[in-house]
Amino acid sequence: MTPDIAQIARDALDRRPGEALLWLLGAFHVALLASIVVILTFAAPAYAEDAAAECGGRDLLAEMRASDPARYAALEAEARKVPNGKGLLWKVEKIGIPASYLLGTMHITDPRVVSMPPAARVAAAGASTVVIESDEILDEKKASMAMLTRPDLTMFTDGTTLSDHLSPEDAKTLENGLKSRGVSLASVSRMKPWILSSFIALPACELSRKSKGASFLDKKIAEDAVAAGKKLVGLETLAEQLQAMADLPVEFHLKALIETLQIGDSMKDIMETMTALYLAGETGMTMPMLKAVTKDLGGDPEDGYAAFETRMVIDRNKVMAERSAPILAEGNAFIAVGALHLPGDQGLVELLRAQGFQVTAVEG
Repeated sequence: MTPDIAQIARDALDRRPGEALLWLLGAFHVALLASIVVILTFAAPAYAEDAAAECGGRDLLAEMRASDPARYAALEAEARKVPNGKGLLWKVEKIGIPASYLLGTMHITDPRVVSMPPAARVAAAGASTVVIESDEILDEKKASMAMLTRPDLTMFTDGTTLSDHLSPEDAKTLENGLKSRGVSLASVSRMKPWILSSFIALPACELSRKSKGASFLDKKIAEDAVAAGKKLVGLETLAEQLQAMADLPVEFHLKALIETLQIGDSMKDIMETMTALYLAGETGMTMPMLKAVTKDLGGDPEDGYAAFETRMVIDRNKVMAERSAPILAEGNAFIAVGALHLPGDQGLVELLRAQGFQVTAVEG
């Protein structure tokens, strides 16, 4: 039976704070709407330009390992239970077909991430076809036009505004939070909350790099492929990614938006922790870490994650695996998608194995 995504999310709203925050943090890592974020960045140039080049966040797990080794060991044990939870680059093989590669990405501009592991650089350079989540990220005008055809996915089209959906207290929190980032509430009042959440969740340093033209990893991979004359393919459209967001109740997104504002500067610590895990290839540790952070903020993430996992990860995994099949059948492809799409018993690694491919982790 297909889970009722909307009901799962509504149930989450009735529990303690932090569940919607967990969803937002996961969504930020997996499905950052980079084109929209860039638009918002240019709406707040002073905020971006004033940011330091380095984020300067703390690695929360490194601190936990030193201060509470027992708790850290428990998280490690949980991460070890996640199938295929270690490794960013995977070799995809089938007899009679040239090998392809699958890379888990992080949708940010941090130079440590964009540089890629050496083995991934070699695999990308040798591929004849490069595949990313959405090839629309290369053309912001095209992406904007695609979004204009579905204004209901990005804007309130029923005559209401964000403030109409918030309590006076939360509306004030949003107004002040946006003002501190150089954006007036009036200028974005009809935007759907997940659009603003993507903007607010990013540390100022990330916005600064984007405003100066830095490409996040997936976009850099696509740019390099086009420059080298390779075939570039997208597995999803931007509209499909937005639809996945829209399939969750607006109340859930509103809660996530306000919670993101409330955690303030702690976001850069969470960002640094996620980045450190990514660089170590510890994809299976990401969700245990986020759940631990959510508990530290007073929440209980277990049920709140269900809606996000089902709609934003598992459903999209199935689409990506299906659309990757004919590309992998030709061989010599390099596929790059968000790293959280790889691990788990319903992750891309297992789904590709179910298609008859041998999928093995590649070191280095």
